[in-house]
Amino acid sequence: MDALPLVALVAASAAIAGAARRTPVPAPLMLVAVGLLASYLPGIPTYTLDAHIVLPLLLPPLLYTAAVDSSYLDLRANVRPIALLSVGYVLFATFAVGWLAYWMVPDLPLTAALVLGAVIAPPDAVTAAAIARRVGLPSRVTTILQGESLVNDATAITAYKVVLAAAVGEGVSWGAGIAEFLVAAVGGVGVGLVLMVPLHWLRTHLKEPLLQNTLSLLIPFVAYAAAERVHASGVLAVVVVALYLGHRAWQVDFATRLQEAAVWKMVAFILESAVFALIGLQLPFVLKGLGAYAVGQALWYAVAVFLAVVVVRFIWVYPSTYLPALLSKRIREREPAIAWTSPLIVGWAGMRGVVSLAIAFSIPLVTTAGEDFPARNLVLFLTFTTVIGTLVIQGLTLPLLVRILKLPGRDPKVETLAEAQAQSEASAAADARLEELLADPRNRLPEPLAERLRNVLERRRNSVWERLGAANPLTGESADDTYRRLAREMIDAERTVFVRLRDERRIDDEMLRNLLRRLDLEEAAAYREESEAPQG
Repeated sequence: MDALPLVALVAASAAIAGAARRTPVPAPLMLVAVGLLASYLPGIPTYTLDAHIVLPLLLPPLLYTAAVDSSYLDLRANVRPIALLSVGYVLFATFAVGWLAYWMVPDLPLTAALVLGAVIAPPDAVTAAAIARRVGLPSRVTTILQGESLVNDATAITAYKVVLAAAVGEGVSWGAGIAEFLVAAVGGVGVGLVLMVPLHWLRTHLKEPLLQNTLSLLIPFVAYAAAERVHASGVLAVVVVALYLGHRAWQVDFATRLQEAAVWKMVAFILESAVFALIGLQLPFVLKGLGAYAVGQALWYAVAVFLAVVVVRFIWVYPSTYLPALLSKRIREREPAIAWTSPLIVGWAGMRGVVSLAIAFSIPLVTTAGEDFPARNLVLFLTFTTVIGTLVIQGLTLPLLVRILKLPGRDPKVETLAEAQAQSEASAAADARLEELLADPRNRLPEPLAERLRNVLERRRNSVWERLGAANPLTGESADDTYRRLAREMIDAERTVFVRLRDERRIDDEMLRNLLRRLDLEEAAAYREESEAPQG
């Protein structure tokens, strides 16, 4: 098997994503655009999405990274809007878009039309997270979009399996379909609940960071495969396990957390970049398979389906936002009034992605009767155009819409103040514990060392408050920024000397690595790296 095309895909998509960070264009959109252009260049290999690869191998780690970084408490606080979107909207979109396709395309069976509806119903988890991070949406809107994208794939995949069985002639009744849906949902959550505690126990009892991070890389695949083996939802199993592990990540030792964050950041960047590039590279395959449908006719269908996908989301979002409060006094008293702008953003942020394409490519070529699956090529084409249309049109205009609506984003001063207050309480507890320990003769230290511990604690206590202080009139830096910069300069000077001593053979490479690691940890403690642009 030639690995060069795969290596070329990963390298090129990573380079394009890196270049996109220096432009105002979101990386997902640039990757899709470059993929579309590259798909017709001579010498470019054929990359075809395979559901047997995307769903079990790409989807679990992408879901895992999104869920681990999500807030379980925030998701629980917004469980009603998330459930209405991730379950209610997906089912509503499946039937609404399916009925439109059934009415619009001559000789298209209703079951095949519903297959199309299920395929393009779920907004994409990767796209939602990437765009939300880039445009700086309000925290509650971001939580709702992330929560929706974590669960809606499970709804869509289960609905797809039910309507596909009917489309290929397996004679599934509506009652059996509903039962299968419930079994998949309950089973997926159940598998996640069964696995999450022993997996967390393993994470906290393995003492080697390398072993812990190896386990971390395996967890999403284990959860997904275990659930699918019992015909439950692998998506829900991964999400449940990831939310639990993320909520209890503080119980894992610091070395594992540092290494795990770096490893998963790299994995997510590579996978997200490759996924968006793969979307664009599907164009020749999709167009080649149109067959009996004229290009003009197929484009008319594509525009109609795209508009239906956009409109149907708004038809669902606005009533599901305001009707619960109108019908329940308890909800009105407990939750603040929601401005009309928030559901507008949620409605417009319904970009589709690679999961829809992967599901579409998994549609069988023939039915159980041996006949060609009705309009399979058209379903592939309409899925592709819907994914591209939502990514390009909604993805490009969403940042502009956020700026026009002037949505209140996160307030850095309020967040810094909350952080400073939390640090102050924690430092007071640490200070009391330090004095208690130093009072014990078994913990006696020379006064300079004891004072160093107090200084470290005082520095940590003051650093957050200093970010609220006035900036240096010459540099524009806060005192905390200047401190971190000077600390780095000092560490760089030490690092230069260590390398020189190694080059002069006064220390060996093993000692150099130990000394550099110590400096790296000090630099990590002294310098708080600003959050980067979105991955992928």
